[in-house]
Amino acid sequence: MIFPHLITNSQLAEFRKPDWVIIDCRFDLSKPDWGFLNYQEGHLPDAIYAHLDQDLSGKVTQRTGRHPLPDPDIFSNKLTAWGIQKDTQVVVYDTTGGSFAVRLWWMMRYYGHSQVALLDGGFPMWLRENRAIQIGVYHPNPASIPFVPSFHREMLVSADEVEKIHQNPLYLLIDARSSQRFSGELEPIDSVAGHIPGALNRFHVKNLTHEGVFKSPSILQIEFTRLLKNTPPENVVVYCGSGVTSCHHLLAMEIAGLKGARLFAGSWSEWIRDLNRPIAVNA
Repeated sequence: MIFPHLITNSQLAEFRKPDWVIIDCRFDLSKPDWGFLNYQEGHLPDAIYAHLDQDLSGKVTQRTGRHPLPDPDIFSNKLTAWGIQKDTQVVVYDTTGGSFAVRLWWMMRYYGHSQVALLDGGFPMWLRENRAIQIGVYHPNPASIPFVPSFHREMLVSADEVEKIHQNPLYLLIDARSSQRFSGELEPIDSVAGHIPGALNRFHVKNLTHEGVFKSPSILQIEFTRLLKNTPPENVVVYCGSGVTSCHHLLAMEIAGLKGARLFAGSWSEWIRDLNRPIAVNA
């Protein structure tokens, strides 16, 4: 059985096979070492830890955002080292409703690996259900066959492309940050406040219930259809601060059956690198 979107604790317990790869992606932007330290104190059995800065991002330059995509060869080698092959089922999770783990969910699909699912409810739900945990660091066996990516470049949008479409009524930009960051009222991370002109705001947390799991496909479909209006999903581009939490919307739209939306991976932190690019506030 293949899981391409979400998987529950019960499903993981029932269907998990020895060759499945489980990856812990917990992270805190203000305390980059926090995730790995907490992982060592307890994680899902045989789960690998993936660090947002060190494993899921590349080198930051004067032209990139805060979390640029990693070098393809380096990341492919990492997937091989983690034991991931062509038919491997991958499960990712974190402690914040998937806000960081969705980055790896999207990256795997971008690399042509669709057998990747987010653990719905993440580590908090795992603990609430009193399931077994493992302490320390788990070291996986490398895959016997190197991981060979098959890129889906149509899933990605560059800053230059966003410049061309951000005011085009045929396209829709969705900003996944909080309303305060979107409006420019508050900006605790980046050097410039505001948003890309023409964008609409939907905080990624709105994809979750109060229990921290994803809303039902029917509810997500209603909410996103209302947001998109007449814009087809393939003309939707999502972004956030650095191309991480915006992937939450891509998963939510997939769950809702609205396929084809794309990611501006550099997001706001790359957009503001060029002072000639327009910004909007208080809207």
